[in-house]
Amino acid sequence: MTSNHFASALTVTGLRKAYGDHVVLDGIDLDIPAGSIFALLGANGAGKTTMVRIMSTLIRADSGELRVGGHDVARDPDAVRALIGVTGQFSAVDHLLTGDENLLLMADLHRLSRRDRRQRVAELLTRFDLVDAAKRTTATYSGGMRRRLDLAMTLVGRPKVIFLDEPTTGLDPRSRRTMWDSIRRLVAEDGVTIFLSTQYLAEADLLADRIAVLDKGKLVAHGTADELKRLVGGGHVTLRFADTGSYDRAARALEVLSRNDDTLTLRISSQGDVKSVRSLLDWLDRDQSDVDDLRIHRPDLDDVFFALTGNPVVDQEPAR
Repeated sequence: MTSNHFASALTVTGLRKAYGDHVVLDGIDLDIPAGSIFALLGANGAGKTTMVRIMSTLIRADSGELRVGGHDVARDPDAVRALIGVTGQFSAVDHLLTGDENLLLMADLHRLSRRDRRQRVAELLTRFDLVDAAKRTTATYSGGMRRRLDLAMTLVGRPKVIFLDEPTTGLDPRSRRTMWDSIRRLVAEDGVTIFLSTQYLAEADLLADRIAVLDKGKLVAHGTADELKRLVGGGHVTLRFADTGSYDRAARALEVLSRNDDTLTLRISSQGDVKSVRSLLDWLDRDQSDVDDLRIHRPDLDDVFFALTGNPVVDQEPAR
């Protein structure tokens, strides 16, 4: 992974933003290393988009200090804008233009020379598998193609930090995975820092080096996916037995979280790690229990979100 010239790509201290009496962000502190993927989780209205808009200089914070690439967001917004790219919740491509024309427009806005802009556009069309569609108007593109073009447009100016605000909202599973591959390559090959705000828990789990959970304007947790999962616990093993004798003995001997007498199913407390599962299997073997089905559930980000916010899991298919 290529390292950037600053150790911290983004730092936030005491960030606060309110609209009247409604506090949207309340004392946010963050330090995001360069060349990493950071994911901000939160339900609709939690403050994710407001935070992205402040850090990308679109609106001002009420208080707090924010630096992007070492530059103060409030005092030196032009220097920050030169470093960043932003891909919003909805595709920003012009549907009346072709894919090629959209990219050339961005190249003109970045004041690239005629030679550089053609070379850069060709590179990005190839990188995002849009060469065959380059001369078609984007109104004919699929949702996944438009999002790839949107990200390509963000990359025209070679940003060091990219804000991705709900980048895969509304995409089908195949297009979402293609976008994930593109994001990974940005970090691995270009050393770009990604600030990802998302409602897709699987997206954060698969992509992010570190994750923060935002709830009612406050960061309620911050760490790696594994650290957050260990924080909330909640692992278990589900056993379905073949006969009532085995079922009854296990129900008496094991730490049962719940039971279903109709299906002869027990939910057993377990962290789901190798040691605890081996211990359970040894007991079942000694008891000569007849088990039809065994399923291991380790804590996931759904569990984390529910435990930390008290809300149901984040919507997995938010409306466009």
